[in-house]
Amino acid sequence: MATLVLGAVGTLVGGPLGGAIGATLGRSLDTAIIGTPRREGPRLKELAISTSSYGQPIPALYGTVRVPGTIVWATDLTERRDSSSGGKGSPGTTAYSYSVSLAVALSSRPIDRVGRIWADGNLLRGKEGDLKTRGKLRIHRGHADQLPDPLMAAGIGAQCPAHRGCAYVVFEDLALEDFGNRIPAISFEVFAGSAADIVSELAGQVDIDSSRADFPELDGFIHEGGSLAALLAQFDRLRPLDAVTRDGRAAIKGGEQPVGEVPVLPPPAAWDEGDFGRDNGTDLARRSPVGETLSALRYYDPSRDYQPSLQRADGMEPGIAGQTLEFPGVFEAAAARGLLERASHRARQRGETLSWRIVELDPALGPGRIVRAPGHPGLWRIEGREWRERGIELELVRHVAPAMASSAADSGLAWSAPDRLAVETLLRVFELPWDGVASPGTPQVYAAVGAPTGRWSGASLYRESGGTLIPTGSSGPVRAVGGKLAGPLGASPGLRFEAAAMLRVELDDHDAGFAPVGLDAIAGGANRLLVGGEIVQFAQCQAEGSGIWLLTGLLRGRGGTEIEALAGHAAGARVTLLDNRLRALSADIDPGGKDRFAAIGLADSDPVFAAIENVGRTRRPLLPVQPRGETDPEGNLLLRWTRRARGGWAWLDEVEQPLVEQAEIYEVGLGDSERPDRVWTTLEPRLRLDASEVGSLAVLHPGKPIWVRQKGSFAVSPPLRLTTLPSS
Repeated sequence: MATLVLGAVGTLVGGPLGGAIGATLGRSLDTAIIGTPRREGPRLKELAISTSSYGQPIPALYGTVRVPGTIVWATDLTERRDSSSGGKGSPGTTAYSYSVSLAVALSSRPIDRVGRIWADGNLLRGKEGDLKTRGKLRIHRGHADQLPDPLMAAGIGAQCPAHRGCAYVVFEDLALEDFGNRIPAISFEVFAGSAADIVSELAGQVDIDSSRADFPELDGFIHEGGSLAALLAQFDRLRPLDAVTRDGRAAIKGGEQPVGEVPVLPPPAAWDEGDFGRDNGTDLARRSPVGETLSALRYYDPSRDYQPSLQRADGMEPGIAGQTLEFPGVFEAAAARGLLERASHRARQRGETLSWRIVELDPALGPGRIVRAPGHPGLWRIEGREWRERGIELELVRHVAPAMASSAADSGLAWSAPDRLAVETLLRVFELPWDGVASPGTPQVYAAVGAPTGRWSGASLYRESGGTLIPTGSSGPVRAVGGKLAGPLGASPGLRFEAAAMLRVELDDHDAGFAPVGLDAIAGGANRLLVGGEIVQFAQCQAEGSGIWLLTGLLRGRGGTEIEALAGHAAGARVTLLDNRLRALSADIDPGGKDRFAAIGLADSDPVFAAIENVGRTRRPLLPVQPRGETDPEGNLLLRWTRRARGGWAWLDEVEQPLVEQAEIYEVGLGDSERPDRVWTTLEPRLRLDASEVGSLAVLHPGKPIWVRQKGSFAVSPPLRLTTLPSS
């Protein structure tokens, strides 16, 4: 970063020469801060994606690892069309979705199973084996009896290989809506036995003492090919190995630690040849650890979902930049830290070398043996031996005791994709009072489509007609906010704002919530809830945990739902937030409410059905208000009331609400509103009954109520009681 910044600044100030100087200073600063960019080992894949290219190796996997895989077969994208009719003059819509089938090779040796799968960084398959999107997955573990995949065989024919010895997976009709209608970057968590299996497989090429060449810290390893020597060299940097001969065959064992009595080398033999040094048969020298000391280790960290991590060594001497080792293995952070500290300590302390001449070969003094050298304190390790004309020359290196490295290490903060099980769809369909915007003659029916806490990506919606499901579109991935009353909600006249009133809601999705608003926002229609059949507004909210919210400051009976407010609601009544997360279903709705709707989501084994609640509410006139019944001095009965109009939610002082119906007509009835004994019709919100008529009615129908209801263009309002006839 400093190289880029200082180079750019230098170019702006001093032209190309200034840029070169700035870049040089930047590299010096980078080296001082983060060390040399020199790295050893295969480059760890930062953001690896599944690819398909000739010549790319398929790695052999050991233990538990995460790999991108190689695409070895794929189909063209498959297009699916979902059309829905708008109806009643609204345009129809056609939604397109795409899917693909493909095979991805994972390992050039058999595996046990596949765990999680990531697509574009998000989980495509969870720990429980559930796919997070539509499609099918088949896993072929790479054993010798493996058969061709049926989908690939159908597409390729008789020439389809079984890929025996190669583990791979096949996605069938993998939905691509969540990935921008393209094949996403996929990576796989693979379980392939134990990482120690690599030692037993190497034993077929070279003798290995597995009891002394084990690697307990290694949880997984990705072997992408290369020579045996290169592989062993990788291991040797972190877990020292010694190459010896046994019966004329190469053998590998772990770096030896002295056990029991340490053998002493025979006295050195003084030879009179060359420039060996002093003529006493020994040559002591020191070599610089520069270029050999490990300063950092890059590896795969399981706590970070196997993403590359970095540990740095402590105690680096000034001026010694060291190397960064790229090791394609899986370590816990503490294990990686310990391995790095010990490797760095060994490299810093092994700068002293000693050449030692002896006359006769002792088979016990072979490479890897820990010995003592007369006249040179401490322990020495035999690194090699070479035949000379007059004897044997041993190459010794100062033996370093294992460092007591601290195991404290931190993997750092990392984002992990949430692994949530799929949940079933919840559906509620209802009709709402006219909002004053759309056509007053069209039923305003909405679907609240949601789900409990968990993974849910939306659902397809259908209208049931004659036993057939007709597509009406999809809900989209955004859930409607809904739940149920956690306790009863008492009756209310719904006349004014009730600051002390409260209700408790238990939300279906515990991750959802509410937001408080002021009284001005309440007056503008904010925070509307459909509780049963009543529309309630609330001002304040407080989360109580486990999806339960306390809502206070209520305005009841909104949109002409005073009757429902007066009845109250029992615990468990459905509650839905009325906002833009609802799905409008106003096209081709049967005004009689005989329609039934269905939703089908990814986790729904059967359609989720819901009938329309509050049928006819949109086109039904509102209940008249402010009833008055007065008797004048002559005994005449004067009945008055105040009309309201659909869409007029707000009470506006001294403002006449425009009439929505084709004509202003009222029915004034006597007795039961379903079977009235007498009905009068009036074109204004008042009616006068003569004293004689009132007297005869009192005799014939004593104690019966007189009510009024407005006749609209499509329906009549609920009745409002005006007065009661006197009893005889």
